[in-house]
Amino acid sequence: MSNAVDVLLDNSYLAMLLYISIVVLSLLVFLWVFEVVTRYNCWKEIKNGNVAVAMATGGKIFGICNIFRFSIEANDSIYQSMIWGAFGFLILLGAYFLFEFLTPVFRIDDEIERDNRAVGLIAMIISVSLSYVIGGAIVS
Repeated sequence: MSNAVDVLLDNSYLAMLLYISIVVLSLLVFLWVFEVVTRYNCWKEIKNGNVAVAMATGGKIFGICNIFRFSIEANDSIYQSMIWGAFGFLILLGAYFLFEFLTPVFRIDDEIERDNRAVGLIAMIISVSLSYVIGGAIVS
């Protein structure tokens, strides 16, 4: 199986499609994980116009994709890229819990669910910013 994948990766166009396909599937899985750990339903809240949830979710999407961008750039094989991307996601997930834990004045999820856009913006900025730090660590 790995030989067939390696042959596909010799073609730049097929390699690009394969990387994108795997990252999109990973993104869906990782967003599902975030959906499970948050106290609110992201897509229901976004459908209802909750901008704070949209910002926080958008930050997560950007963060996950940015981590995979660095992992693809830094590694020679698709297998290494996916392992580093998944590891980077776990660090981003840990940062999400740390953000919730280190903000004892209020609950992040509750504020985002109430459409507190200031908290949604901070959550987005944290996800985006940390994705660059995580990505930088992957590249080094």
